[in-house]
Amino acid sequence: MTLREQLIREEGHRGDPYRDSRGFLTIGVGWNLDAHNLPDEVIDLMLTISIARVQTGLRARIPWYLGLDEPRRAVLESMAFQMGVGGLMSFRKMLAAVQVGNWREAGAEILDSNLRTQTPERTGRYAEQMITGEWV
Repeated sequence: MTLREQLIREEGHRGDPYRDSRGFLTIGVGWNLDAHNLPDEVIDLMLTISIARVQTGLRARIPWYLGLDEPRRAVLESMAFQMGVGGLMSFRKMLAAVQVGNWREAGAEILDSNLRTQTPERTGRYAEQMITGEWV
């Protein structure tokens, strides 16, 4: 047995936050969230994993998106990060406009969505970046 195996046996291994026997909010292998924030390395790793999952999902659903320039590709990835790949797929008119390079229409479709009421500033940046092809 190793220390790692022993700690997993004693503490458990859980991806969902839970209250431990003393009531502390805990995650992973005994990580007490009430006493310790997640370290930057963990946050960065979580972001890396999330980005990879979004990109994998988009490649599977709309492989043509890989042919976009990086700022426009990032809009689709950011939107999928925010609402899931399935949520992005509900933007049928916007995706159709993007696929044919109709950037103004794509931007207008982003602005004419419920997403704008939820995150208006972000959605405005998405639309501008999609229209211009430049990072905003």
